[in-house]
Amino acid sequence: MKKILFISSTGGHLTELLQLKDMFQRCDYHLITEKTSANESLRDQFGADRVDYLVYGTKSHLFSYLFKFSWNCLRSLWLYWRIRPDVVITTGTHTAVPMCKIAHHFGKKVIWIETFANSRTPTAAGKMIYPIADLFLVQWESMLEVYPKAVYKGWIF
Repeated sequence: MKKILFISSTGGHLTELLQLKDMFQRCDYHLITEKTSANESLRDQFGADRVDYLVYGTKSHLFSYLFKFSWNCLRSLWLYWRIRPDVVITTGTHTAVPMCKIAHHFGKKVIWIETFANSRTPTAAGKMIYPIADLFLVQWESMLEVYPKAVYKGWIF
């Protein structure tokens, strides 16, 4: 059974990622997102040993974000070593970039699902991961113009 790490930022990206929860039954899964009051119940829902959190940060508070992002990079490396996934699946965004880069560095598969929220423009995180993703999925056919090597599979919802 493959170890699959599902990771995303909180909010809409997490909502999209959780659309894949039917896959959890078919793999040895682990879920990582940012810790907020809205998603603290994930450990109750999926199991404390299956869910980890990163520090929530937003680029609108740039100074503190730089420290939080740096901490999340280190924590992502530690979590990677602890979990040792075969595949990383993400709906983005900045929270997932370090984990994707780490997994790619160690020869593991990276699957990026570009957000449903963008139908014509790329995300900054998507542009960073596109060159290294083993599979880059888009939810809008129009996004194939932005990411020509992507695969269009329709909406995740």
